[in-house]
Amino acid sequence: MATANRKRPKNLRRTFGKLLSYMGMHKFLLAAVALLVTVSAGANLLGTYMVKPIINQYIVPGDLKGLIFGVAVTAAIYLTGAAAAFGYSQTMVKAAQKIIYDIRRDLFHTMEKLPLGYFDSHPDGDTMSRFTNDVDTISDALNNSFAMIIQSFIQVVGTLTILFILNWQLSFLVVLGYASMFLYIRYSGKKSTYYFNHQQQYLGELNGYIEEMIRGQKVVKVFNHEADSLRAFHEKNALLREAGTKATAYSSTMIPMVVSISYINYAVVAVLGGLMAIWGRIDIGTLASYLIFVRQSTLPVNQFTQQSNFMLAALAGAERIFDMMDETPEEDAGHVVLANVTADSQGNLEKSAQRTGKWAWEDTRTHALTPLRGDVRFHDVSFGYREDKKILDKVSLYAKPGQKIAFVGSTGAGKTTIINLISRFYDISGGAITYDGIDIRDIKKEALRSSMAVVLQDTHLFTGTIADNIRFGKLDATDQEVENAARLAGADSFIRRLPDGYDTMITGDGQRLSQGQRQLLAIARAAVADPPVLILDEATSSIDTRTESLIEKGMDRLMEGRTVFVIAHRLSTVRNANAIMVLDHGRIIERGDHQELLDQKGMYYQLYHGMFELS
Repeated sequence: MATANRKRPKNLRRTFGKLLSYMGMHKFLLAAVALLVTVSAGANLLGTYMVKPIINQYIVPGDLKGLIFGVAVTAAIYLTGAAAAFGYSQTMVKAAQKIIYDIRRDLFHTMEKLPLGYFDSHPDGDTMSRFTNDVDTISDALNNSFAMIIQSFIQVVGTLTILFILNWQLSFLVVLGYASMFLYIRYSGKKSTYYFNHQQQYLGELNGYIEEMIRGQKVVKVFNHEADSLRAFHEKNALLREAGTKATAYSSTMIPMVVSISYINYAVVAVLGGLMAIWGRIDIGTLASYLIFVRQSTLPVNQFTQQSNFMLAALAGAERIFDMMDETPEEDAGHVVLANVTADSQGNLEKSAQRTGKWAWEDTRTHALTPLRGDVRFHDVSFGYREDKKILDKVSLYAKPGQKIAFVGSTGAGKTTIINLISRFYDISGGAITYDGIDIRDIKKEALRSSMAVVLQDTHLFTGTIADNIRFGKLDATDQEVENAARLAGADSFIRRLPDGYDTMITGDGQRLSQGQRQLLAIARAAVADPPVLILDEATSSIDTRTESLIEKGMDRLMEGRTVFVIAHRLSTVRNANAIMVLDHGRIIERGDHQELLDQKGMYYQLYHGMFELS
């Protein structure tokens, strides 16, 4: 028996209640499991009890026919128990998988609704561990522990009950042995749990250090820090070894100690029972049956304690899952959606059930239609990721339909923040942002984000083909539309040189592709979406100047007729912008086109001529 090496849940009642609610969705299967477990445990108890009548009624009197009958009845009882055990094990597997399916489904559904702020403040590995380690722990507990706990409980209670029925005087000694077992289990469990918790902490620190060293091997070797890294590893490894040794030392003594106590208990009861039989205080059949029950009593105690620990460990994992499920989802109180529309000769809009290529904002309360043009405006917008630190301070700007607006400034000036606010990845703390005259907080987030495409500096590619990754911008895009978007982005030529062209599989976030190629696929993904608003956040930062010049015309075609927001470190990429905003510490300190800003001879002039550098 071992104590599970996981922390116990902080709020056991709440976590157990939530887990029960998931189990309650499959109560009929679990009821069947409980019934079959009861039959199996009862058969084991009854089969052992049959020793008494077989000895007293058939063996002692020498009744051979009766003995055969008694053995046959006992065999039937055990066969019934075995069939019930097979039945509950198979039923429990089905029930456990259904419960895990529900939990995993709801967890993923919750994750999809969480705001980006949650993922900014929680490591990816921690979030992933909830889907893997924590879910697997619950699955193992349900498959292996749920039925075993019921069976062990029935056997412990049943065994004690039958022992007192058979001989109440000897049973007090058995209870004393039980008490000794539980006291030692409690002591050893507390000690091992303390060290197991430390072991998990040191294991996490060691794994994190190893991962960091693996990723940073080039830096380690460049600065000749192998010896220092190894020394730090030995220190962390030693802490883990010490905690693991003590944890295992305490937990590994449980089974030997419980077994030893049971042997001592059995020997004392056997001697006293033998004396009582000699004195005529107990018959041979009762003594034989009694001793078998005493001998078997250790197993359910071990099982019950062990499986209880596993269930507590599973509840600790469940608590982490339910904590994530209880996170506040991304708010979306919008009532304006996107609608396909047609326009008559006079420009009047009419909603269409078919895809028309023309869009309008529809107020679901009044059903009024507003043409989707791409007019984006900031009105005294203030924002901070934390309440005590403002990133933007009363920023006002406008982008008329078809205009290209560029943002320049040093790191931390607020460029990417503006992009995040337009997409409503975060909500502003002051002012307003309007889109075609509508406050974006009134627009459904799905509709808002469907009207724009974003090309980020950190490109993310999904496992699938090249075509699948481009089609992510528009899931119903045809092959021709995918190829046209790739040509527009300048990606078609390198795609066709790949072994399987557009059907080339991408894995590991496109590790076999260069950063520039990955960026081109992201631009193609935005192109196939064909949105009225386009956001380019350092979209060409990973593309060399030669490749950039090759796709410049394609980018111009992509941006033609759209409202475009551009963030760029290379000022050469924003010279043709209708308006350039120079940001510094959350404020727009200069605005104008390229020539106007050069004429002002301010910050932009200094940046352009290399007097200052963008960081």
